[in-house]
Amino acid sequence: MAAAVALAERGVRVVLHERHDELGGRVRGWTTPTGETMTRGFHAFFRQYYNLRALLRRADPDLARLRPVPDYPLLHANGTRESFARLPLTPPWNVAGFVLRSETFTLRDLTRMDTRAATALFDVSLPRTYTELDGVDADGFLRGIRFPEAARHLAFEVFSRSFFAHPSALSAAELATMFHIYFLGSSEGLLFDVPDDTYPAAIWEPMRRHLAALGVQVRTGSAVERVTRRADGYRVVAGGEEDVDAVVLAVDVTGLRALVGASPELATPGWRARVADLRTTPPFLVSRLWLD
Repeated sequence: MAAAVALAERGVRVVLHERHDELGGRVRGWTTPTGETMTRGFHAFFRQYYNLRALLRRADPDLARLRPVPDYPLLHANGTRESFARLPLTPPWNVAGFVLRSETFTLRDLTRMDTRAATALFDVSLPRTYTELDGVDADGFLRGIRFPEAARHLAFEVFSRSFFAHPSALSAAELATMFHIYFLGSSEGLLFDVPDDTYPAAIWEPMRRHLAALGVQVRTGSAVERVTRRADGYRVVAGGEEDVDAVVLAVDVTGLRALVGASPELATPGWRARVADLRTTPPFLVSRLWLD
């Protein structure tokens, strides 16, 4: 959808194929046969999602369909509670404020850490951080810098498991980058907004109207089967055939592997091999509990 908007705004004629009957992909919504609304929306729009929020402003200039969530509390079985609300906005004072207020991460813990090795969490620079840390797992990295045992929930519950990765399978480079984007290098912190209605009503239908206003042809229920090369472009097969100048493959890993596998003329052998080697997220369970 982002590619369709960007191209259409630049005067390109765009056709958007969506295999589902609704826009939104994995975060779409639909009506069940018995009449209930099912929504698989992403849980939050963090304030530092600049590109995503800029995209949403195309259809909702004031982001009026988003409402703020006042806090992102971590509740523990022993009764302790961590809060990210009302912290200083400027790094590193936001970190200092969190530590001073935390019940599980203390100044004494900081003095026990390997501060030289821990600077990797503060001094994030790409691609250097990936060169140095991508071969180390997040769990091993935190143990190596003597990150407080009682505070590892901050790394694993908030970051690792939020991205559906086991700590031993998450790259330390990814962890450091997440720390930087979401907290250590961000004045927005771990606070976010959520839609004020279902995702179709608040996000996807307004975006669909915006796409239509730009002249984009939106074809839902239209799965692309394969793409072939032509002398001056490509041929897209999705039920019927259509000749185009260029294609943008904006699909999930499973869909990308299948589409590339069915389109042997696409790109180079090296690129195709990298696509074939892509892995999907391990199985996970997300529970939502109504306790009031």
